[in-house]
Amino acid sequence: MKILVTGATSGLGRNAVDVLLREGHQVVATGRSREVGEQLVSQGAEFHPLDLILASVADCRTLMAGCDAVWHCAAKSSPWGSRHEFWQANVTATQTLVEAAVQSGVPRFVHISTPAIYFDFQHHQQLDERYLAQRFACHYASSKYAAEQVIADAVPSSPDATFVILRPRGLFGPHDRVIVPRLLSQLQRDGGVLKLPRGGNALLDLTYVGNVVQAMQRATTQPGLLSGRVYNVTNHEPQRLSAMLDALLARQLGMRYRIQPLPWPLVSLAARGMELVGHLRGKEPPVTRYSVGTLGFDMTLSAARAIEELGYRPAFSLEEGIALTGEWWRQRGIAHG
Repeated sequence: MKILVTGATSGLGRNAVDVLLREGHQVVATGRSREVGEQLVSQGAEFHPLDLILASVADCRTLMAGCDAVWHCAAKSSPWGSRHEFWQANVTATQTLVEAAVQSGVPRFVHISTPAIYFDFQHHQQLDERYLAQRFACHYASSKYAAEQVIADAVPSSPDATFVILRPRGLFGPHDRVIVPRLLSQLQRDGGVLKLPRGGNALLDLTYVGNVVQAMQRATTQPGLLSGRVYNVTNHEPQRLSAMLDALLARQLGMRYRIQPLPWPLVSLAARGMELVGHLRGKEPPVTRYSVGTLGFDMTLSAARAIEELGYRPAFSLEEGIALTGEWWRQRGIAHG
């Protein structure tokens, strides 16, 4: 197969390119980092440095010429930023890609969305794909839902294309620029203390990045999928946050730290204050109410639809994913003996 991967120079997109090339597929990769792009070219990918916010439909048609699928991994996923920034990166760019894919006759379009659209500062167990927060917690969530609507609007007029939307929960693994870097930053800032709401007792679903790539492969090759269908993607192993942190930070990376439990009302108030200061200074605060909230409330997702329709079951267990993640960070000198 020949596949266009957006957001290919970091996170999920980078992992997707690695897997596809190992399996012998042709890869057209696009992203902002020319340095990483050169590495992808050395691995065998065709790389085009491109800011999708500025790209035209014609630009994107050129990228996806002859492609069997588009894997749209690029997004602005920060907990901080203006509505305009999120809308441009997550909605406008998706509109351009979808229009180009339809015009180019690309058979499959796999869009990476997020369970952030479920999050509403409440505890939830086994949420299915029909749930939606009455009020989105942040611009990231609202813009990603709007991007899903772009795809939903394209489905009726695109009978020759199959659009599939995946909502992976809490991605971790190689090339991560979110979860582990933020944890390490907090540990450094607070002298080896992780200040967590409820002491890290939240029950969460996380997803090893290799399993998300597997789900994208299923979304690309599985026959008979309904266009526009949405699927939760997780590791199918909910665990307490504190247990997962212990497995990665203590056992894999040999780090010494302690967790300081904080009551949610206090955390929420402090986060609001930090956000206010951040707005006044024009600088991202150490935490936002959304980012810390996701660590304080239980959230597990139903896997039924992904199992039944995609045939998706995680290839890597949570233990295996954490071990591989630890190995990747150790190779980069992030460990203490």
